[in-house]
Amino acid sequence: MPLVLILGSHVAGSRVGGTIANLAIGLSPMKIDPVHVPTTLFGRHPGWGPPGGGPVDPALFEGMLEGIKANGLFGLVDGVLTNYFASADQVQIAARAIDAIKAANPKAIVFVDPVLGDAPAGLYVRQETADALIGELIPRADLLSPNLWELSYLTNQQASDPIEIAKAGMGMGRSCLISSVETQAGIGGLLVEGDKAWLALHGKITHPPKGTGDLLASMMLAHRIDGKTAPQAMAYALAGVAYVLGRAQEWQAPELPLVASAYEAWRVPPLALTKLL
Repeated sequence: MPLVLILGSHVAGSRVGGTIANLAIGLSPMKIDPVHVPTTLFGRHPGWGPPGGGPVDPALFEGMLEGIKANGLFGLVDGVLTNYFASADQVQIAARAIDAIKAANPKAIVFVDPVLGDAPAGLYVRQETADALIGELIPRADLLSPNLWELSYLTNQQASDPIEIAKAGMGMGRSCLISSVETQAGIGGLLVEGDKAWLALHGKITHPPKGTGDLLASMMLAHRIDGKTAPQAMAYALAGVAYVLGRAQEWQAPELPLVASAYEAWRVPPLALTKLL
């Protein structure tokens, strides 16, 4: 049975961060076992107001990872998924854990969702946390999944046309799934791998619930572990996200209705891929 280590936020009342990653991967038909080490313990997404709870102390975060390692699980990890970090210290600890996992299993996929900010609010982590993530985790990533604002922040390039976005993504030097890419035909993701790029789009939903990027990264990693190529994994993952968003709109759900729609979301046909480069 495959194993994925999730390093990210636990948000009890919202379907975001490590919480939705844990649920999505655990509900997948690939029989992947998720192990979630939280970086925060929140009651709800901060977008709803004061979230309650707070960040996990770095010593506690590191202690949990040491316990997992001591139980021999690092050598069984097939994928690491990171999302929100509350401090630079947490990022440093995560980097050391990734190195230990890669040493135990060089084939483990390191998927870094570089949670830094979004439009229009901009950067919503501390500058030292952003700097640590850029310096420590991005170089260790096999696959990145920035949103369009994060790609601009990381590359210092303002790109809106899909070809321009693809070229900016190539500057990251590793496979990159860029979310929040919009065209007149819809919204979706753009995957850069080497000197090639693919686009997959679905219909746009006004005011979608939070957590779509977290869900996309989770489903993408699961499909990659299942043996699909990166373009195939993006097409399947985006189709699943679009399905969940459709149910959210239909049911007027304030949070992503993942549990109610997961069975179908994992089994919908993939979106069409357009090769850009």
